[in-house]
Amino acid sequence: MEKKLLKRIEGLRRKLNKFGLKRNLVDEEVVEVSQQLDCLLNEYQKTIDNQQLSFW
Repeated sequence: MEKKLLKRIEGLRRKLNKFGLKRNLVDEEVVEVSQQLDCLLNEYQKTIDNQQLSFW
């Protein structure tokens, strides 16, 4: 699951970078992709935190 999540994060990161170069940073689509990326990054952080907790 972690690798799949990282691939999704990377895909959205690239999309956001591309949008950011071509559009205004407050453009509705740029903000939407940014929020999607935030959610995935939060999900990834929770996964990492849970792995660290289960280690201890």
